[in-house]
Amino acid sequence: MKDYQAIYVDGRWRTPREKAVLEVENPATQEVMGTVPLASAGDVAEAVRAARRGFDTWSRTPVAERLGYLSRLRDALAARHEELAHTIVAEVGAPVSFARTVQVGAPLALVACYLELLPEFGFTERLGGSQVIKEPLGVVGAITPWNYPLFQAVAKAVPALAAGCTVVLEPAEAAPLSAYLLAEALVDAGLPRGVFHLVPGSGRGAGEALVTHPDVDVISFTGSTRTGRRVAELASGTVKRVVSELGGKSPSIVLPDADLPQAVTTTVASAFANSGQTCTAWTRLLVHISEYDNAVDLAAKAAENCVVGDPMSEQTTMGPLISHEQRQRVRSYIAEGLSDGARLVAGGPEAPPGLDTGYYVQPTVFADVRPDMSIARQEIFGPVLCILPYTDEEEAARIANDSIYGLSAAVWSADPERAAALARRVQAGQIQINGTQLDLLAPFGGCKQSGNGRELGRYGLEEFPQAKAIHA
Repeated sequence: MKDYQAIYVDGRWRTPREKAVLEVENPATQEVMGTVPLASAGDVAEAVRAARRGFDTWSRTPVAERLGYLSRLRDALAARHEELAHTIVAEVGAPVSFARTVQVGAPLALVACYLELLPEFGFTERLGGSQVIKEPLGVVGAITPWNYPLFQAVAKAVPALAAGCTVVLEPAEAAPLSAYLLAEALVDAGLPRGVFHLVPGSGRGAGEALVTHPDVDVISFTGSTRTGRRVAELASGTVKRVVSELGGKSPSIVLPDADLPQAVTTTVASAFANSGQTCTAWTRLLVHISEYDNAVDLAAKAAENCVVGDPMSEQTTMGPLISHEQRQRVRSYIAEGLSDGARLVAGGPEAPPGLDTGYYVQPTVFADVRPDMSIARQEIFGPVLCILPYTDEEEAARIANDSIYGLSAAVWSADPERAAALARRVQAGQIQINGTQLDLLAPFGGCKQSGNGRELGRYGLEEFPQAKAIHA
């Protein structure tokens, strides 16, 4: 049981103004496993004021000194690797092996990327007779989701700090505990007073106070498309820069010459990773009609091979969903798919056998899905894969792009040039060919209603400075 009673503001842990407390539930046991205080709008305002004061000094701190702090942060996080992994298992329900390698391993790798990138970043350049200076924007409000809580906090806070901005972090209500470990690591790194602040709270309370505060210059938000629209609306009142990474309904297009077993099993793994609670998950599998029946059989077998259960077991490959509400949402989509006439080939809305406690859902695969069905259009955010047939590449591209989302995609082919040509036609922020891994140095983000702006690498760092031209 982790019982946090303070928020982190202006270089110290202090009691919030109000006594409201948030209980954090373990989704595998349905028991309370931690508590955090809920920051009020007044607490947020105090954090922003402190961040504004801290910005005056931090923005002028030499790059070499910022690198030193980030290097010490990496070491402090690495020293907490196992504690972070177990905390994320408990608050999110991610399997422990996945928590170690992805939920904690990826943030550590990302910090290392910025340590390499920052010394080479061009904060000044000559253009004709002018000098262009990239200056830090100011105070960054970082609002993170619950599905990858540490990675998202690092992906926002570290490039903002590297650029010379100060940060006020408001973590997701469902998974705030790993944010406390990040804050402790930043304290251990010796970060100066006023540079980083932690204000856990509700979306309508701390979140909206952060988004609307006139002294916040940038909002970096990851979450649902619906909430993203609300954030953009509120931020427009003070013309803030908004960097948003929102929902997805990502296609995985398998061309007839592809390695079908590899394409299908990798797509299933993507759709079910983190219990399907991944914005970039490939949840629409598009297969040529000639290989369709084989693909359906392969996907059903892959789903049946998933090991669903206790996330602390090394053998588990899929844990519970984050909450009762999320499980009900996913179950309702499965029921809707059945009522719309999709063919269930694996899983279903019932709890997995022997798992009556915990918010578990069976890994589910639908065949004979039409592009107009709700399960093919809505982000379910659970372990549900839809398989759709196509007749030629024109139709495949049309189905893939027939979505309000444009976050991620995959293309599979034995011919890399053919795959690349199709990838250029797909409307998505990042496209993986033949299962290549995402590159932490490459830009990450979406188009259409999957958001705007970019995270990771140089493109993520460039969201936090603004260009000033000096003509002399």
